[in-house]
Amino acid sequence: MSFRREMERLRTEHAALIALSRIVIDMVRAPAPPRPTELASARGLLRDTLVRHLKCEDWILHPRLKASGDPELVRLTCQFEREMGDLAADFAAYDKRWTVARAEAEWPDFCRETKILLGMLAVRIEREECELYPLADAVRTAAVGTGFKGVSTISN
Repeated sequence: MSFRREMERLRTEHAALIALSRIVIDMVRAPAPPRPTELASARGLLRDTLVRHLKCEDWILHPRLKASGDPELVRLTCQFEREMGDLAADFAAYDKRWTVARAEAEWPDFCRETKILLGMLAVRIEREECELYPLADAVRTAAVGTGFKGVSTISN
């Protein structure tokens, strides 16, 4: 897949993650749990979208950006990996810990932890959209415009 199309897909997934997070946040703002099937469905869609998105970033995007040869893009990509690299593991642990039955039984604690985790996700998405993705786009545009081979890994 071309770099441009990959970035479009990642941005579309960000929009989906924000929308799904809002659905879950609306649920946890309620004083009582929703129907178990509603909560399980919303969390499942969020989990599946997030896991797919993070794998794509970790396995495809970040290696491509680090191979770009652009020092600032490499630095920023590595910084993002250090600062935010545990999100997948944190979400997996949260998802395993909070079964639907436990979430219902310990609703206030589940709500608190869910808000914290989804807040972390929102910060990550915002930073990627404002810092990492624009720099990646700029490096790609410059590479295409100049024909510089040092960033060929992201110029197609």
